[in-house]
Amino acid sequence: MISISSEKNGNQFSRADVLSVSREAGVVNQIEYQGRSFAGASIANYRVVHKGDLIYTKSPLKGAPNGIFKTSEAEGIVSPLYAVYQSREANAAFVGWLLSNDNFATHYLYPLVNKGSKNTLLVSDADAISGHLSFPNIEEQAKIVSFFTQLDNLIALHQRKLDLLKEQKKGYLQKMFPKNGEKVPELRFAGFADDWEERKLGELSKDTFGGGTPKTSVTEYWNGEIPWIQSSDLSSDHLFGVLPKKHITENAVKNSATKLIPKNSIAIVTRVGVGKLAFMPYEFTSSQDFLSLSNLQVDCNFGMYSIYKMLQRELNNIQGTSIKGITKADLLDKEVIIPVEFEEQKKIGSFFKQLDNTIALHQRKLDLLKEQKKGFLQKMFV
Repeated sequence: MISISSEKNGNQFSRADVLSVSREAGVVNQIEYQGRSFAGASIANYRVVHKGDLIYTKSPLKGAPNGIFKTSEAEGIVSPLYAVYQSREANAAFVGWLLSNDNFATHYLYPLVNKGSKNTLLVSDADAISGHLSFPNIEEQAKIVSFFTQLDNLIALHQRKLDLLKEQKKGYLQKMFPKNGEKVPELRFAGFADDWEERKLGELSKDTFGGGTPKTSVTEYWNGEIPWIQSSDLSSDHLFGVLPKKHITENAVKNSATKLIPKNSIAIVTRVGVGKLAFMPYEFTSSQDFLSLSNLQVDCNFGMYSIYKMLQRELNNIQGTSIKGITKADLLDKEVIIPVEFEEQKKIGSFFKQLDNTIALHQRKLDLLKEQKKGFLQKMFV
């Protein structure tokens, strides 16, 4: 039903037409996807790929130890290390979808593939398609392919929207905060004209708190109700909605360096994972990798984005080797620039918070679609 394509390139295609096979992106132009060509000195023996051809990578990937199959939507050439197939009686795209489930593909390929040195895959083009697969009639194959193609197009649309929103956020962060050495931003809400003022980070709050880790060997310290955060609970670009994985007791607070920190504080990572920060709307404790600002003297949302922008600027200047970090004294001495009028702070903070909420909503929609796709891949194939 599927046959090996032996068509060689000769001089039909150039290095600009070399394709890569990505687990996430599928069959894509190598230069566009990876920024440069990785083709060998000669591409005469590269295999020609037509739209609708099936490609097998013959290389182990995380989660796909026996390689992956992808159907090409592009014309071009691939390295002779890949196997290229064309359909006779079967829809090649259907086979691609059938084998796009990593677990299914791994089990299908397991008896067909031998492992060589350095975990290389030893399998011929013919052996890779010698296993047994179940096919519906050609009409049903076409309907299944159409369904998954539309679902992929919808996922791609949501991904583009999400990427656009993230790019817009980067642009607004550049334009709605003053550039280095300037006192006013390029883009501003109407009604505000005063210069912004430079402040030390330590001036943005009345109180600061460090943290600590209760003894992990004392199990009763770790079955309480007081949230305790560590750097791994935070992610670089998510400033709100932290969900602590661990909770400690009052005795743990009393018998360790950690502190009970008031709600509506800003927790900033200063060591492992430096650059991450989170707004904490409830009382919490933290590890020693944090400095927390409490009793804020700026609008909380504005303070978050102002500190985030400052940290991104400082990341490349952080001293350290194996573990990058910044001392708490140095952090508090860093300068930020803020609007004099609290109302302007509030408008800027609210703007970015709403933008982040929109980004999070699109991310949830995208994640849901991807999960639905996984479910359909499990249920619509035998």
